[in-house]
Amino acid sequence: MSNRKYFGTDGIRGKVGEYPITPDFALKLGWAAGRVLAKDGVKKVIIGKDTRISGYMLESALEAGFASAGVAAAFTGPMPTPAIAYLTRTFRADAGVVISASHNPFYDNGIKFFSNEGRKLDDAIELEIEAQLEKEIDCVESKQLGRASRITDAAGRYIEFCKSTFDHDLSLSGLKIVVDCANGATYHIAPKVLRELGAKVIKIGCDPDGVNINENCGATDVKALTEQVINEKADLGFALDGDGDRIIMVDHKGNKIDGDLIIYIIAREALRQGQLKGGVVGTLMSNMGLEIALKNLGIPFVRAKVGDRYVLEMLVEKNWRLGAENSGHVLHLDKTTTGDGIVAGLQVLAAMVRNNMSLADLCSGMTMLPQILINVRFSGKDDPLMNPEVKSAIAQAEQQLGNNGRVLIRKSGTEPLIRVMVEGSNRSQVQQLAEKIADAVKQSN
Repeated sequence: MSNRKYFGTDGIRGKVGEYPITPDFALKLGWAAGRVLAKDGVKKVIIGKDTRISGYMLESALEAGFASAGVAAAFTGPMPTPAIAYLTRTFRADAGVVISASHNPFYDNGIKFFSNEGRKLDDAIELEIEAQLEKEIDCVESKQLGRASRITDAAGRYIEFCKSTFDHDLSLSGLKIVVDCANGATYHIAPKVLRELGAKVIKIGCDPDGVNINENCGATDVKALTEQVINEKADLGFALDGDGDRIIMVDHKGNKIDGDLIIYIIAREALRQGQLKGGVVGTLMSNMGLEIALKNLGIPFVRAKVGDRYVLEMLVEKNWRLGAENSGHVLHLDKTTTGDGIVAGLQVLAAMVRNNMSLADLCSGMTMLPQILINVRFSGKDDPLMNPEVKSAIAQAEQQLGNNGRVLIRKSGTEPLIRVMVEGSNRSQVQQLAEKIADAVKQSN
């Protein structure tokens, strides 16, 4: 990704009003993408967005750019990222576009693309789009301009798709579920899916106003969800992020269930049902406890680079079906083509119903090792990872942990952050080592 000017691990992202998240850039991006995609006969794209106020501005600019390249655009309004992947396939569109910054605050936004197969664009195509962006914008003849339209039943179609991934012989009747939609794109989707499958649903984070997306709610902050689950004596809670491709769950005791635990439950259930194909792909951030638990079940496990696109690439390479990031991106390629928080949650619920077990009981076969993650904002010109003091702190931590832990230092692909992760069997040692490395990174800025 280092040779890219605009595209990161999850599309193009930044602060609204600051280049490149500006209306003029979005216009040119639509034109550039239209020019590149049109070489393969692309004539129609689907454009969806989350609930950020800036989505209106960016979708208008993108549509104008696509139109100038001769590509028609169909709008869905606020829809989860995985819904756009699904709708792109079901409408036989040539590409899909999502305007979202996922779990970031409202003042950020981003743009990412899906192929006609509902998967993120290949690196080569993104590089072609970047090359096109360096050229002067032009316009096709008037009779070849793209037209704009709106898909009025997008939400209903996606709700039915989500329900179709839940075994029709099962029901959520008798379960009380709190669902937190992060005031994001799933606010009008997730509660209906769960209700129509029989659950009693208590919803929070379902009142978007354009600026409250991910604000003290959703998959990045489960405090409100945890309190609601305990106060309502609910069976569990769902927390989705702003664009609905991540899920974090909470059991009836208030314990946080992250992507590692979720994929463990799904993989073990697939094994029990005789439906497991291959193994599980995690990332460099996946907890060692997941690796150990899967090994005990005889399920192969490999790590990809951080980013759901890399998890997907590894799954395709190995012809496996299940992968996840601990942040809550869960890939179940037997069900859909991209990370989908609602679909992943439904697979966990299916395991609960089939086995008549609580979410807490389903997690009992896996022990999470203490893992400390510290994010250090990075604004300097020099690379902190090349700093001698940082290298020394890392080496000392690795020596102290030996074979009983891991150290991982990396740059975020979506924010100007250095992520410091230390994992091991002794929590106080892990905390101390992580803080020492983080301090060295801060001093290097």
